[in-house]
Amino acid sequence: MSGGLDSALACKVLMEAGADVVCLHFFTGFCVTGHHSRVGREDKPISNDALQVAAEIGVPIELVDISKEYLSIVLHPKHGYGANMNPCIDCREFMLLKAKDHMEQVGADFVFTGEVIGQRPMSQTRSMLDAIERRTGLQGRLLRPLSAKLLPPTIVEREKLIDREKLLDLQGRSRKHQLALAERFGITRFMQPAGGCCFLTDEAYSRKFRDVILHKDEDAISMDDVYLLGVGRHFRLSPALKVIIGRDEVENNFLSRYNQEYWCARARSYPGPTALVMGEIDEDSWEKIGAMVARYCDGKEQPSVEVEFSHGNDSRVLTVSPAPDELLGSFRI
Repeated sequence: MSGGLDSALACKVLMEAGADVVCLHFFTGFCVTGHHSRVGREDKPISNDALQVAAEIGVPIELVDISKEYLSIVLHPKHGYGANMNPCIDCREFMLLKAKDHMEQVGADFVFTGEVIGQRPMSQTRSMLDAIERRTGLQGRLLRPLSAKLLPPTIVEREKLIDREKLLDLQGRSRKHQLALAERFGITRFMQPAGGCCFLTDEAYSRKFRDVILHKDEDAISMDDVYLLGVGRHFRLSPALKVIIGRDEVENNFLSRYNQEYWCARARSYPGPTALVMGEIDEDSWEKIGAMVARYCDGKEQPSVEVEFSHGNDSRVLTVSPAPDELLGSFRI
């Protein structure tokens, strides 16, 4: 149960067919709406979409944190990436294997998903659906209720556990039929169709993620690195030094939480952003970072601005000239 329309409909179709359903929602650390909640953004929806949908249709749901294992999947996808850093095929197989384990533990009869033939170009072609089912060892036990009539009958259909006639034959990228079904079932609290919740499909996020992989040892990449990729403007000053500058007060507050681990910088006399300095700061870099912070504060038109750096109980103040846009552009990731 992703919280999207298709998984909600698949669940409801099976409930209408008499199935006793339990949903799993996997926390990967790369979900956009989860990020809004993490940084404390009150102007964005912060409730978990999957929990909302499950509550609306009246189905139990379990949240499963797979973030640490999933990071390894993202760094080393066997089947490669999509248009950006999205390892869609590996992602699908990994989650299905987790669901298979859960199925066996609780004695369930089958696993189901909201996949629709032809909806996703990488992971939902007919041949790929068959390959994923085979590689996960779920042959005959993996039901796609929304496209089931276009696929060979599963064991659960052949054994009459589910009436095949109550399943659907949807295919393609259009959501017209899904929206009509949602209205019929009274489902309203789902992520918008085709909206997507995965940061890894976003070009700008993926560019910043590639930068982390290029400049940091794999064993040292943490979930905090992942969370910070969704915050602020990112600048690479050297292979060992990166600066993140907040774009609003919510991001500034979030970056300030890392003050015990990294240096933070902020203009002293003018409203402006918090900058998080990640890495080794040489003497030349202090002034560059200060100038960058000054450029984004309300004193950017002044000839000089005082910028205070702090790290735990340590601090220092520099007087700098706001950086020109060309300098910022040369460092921007």
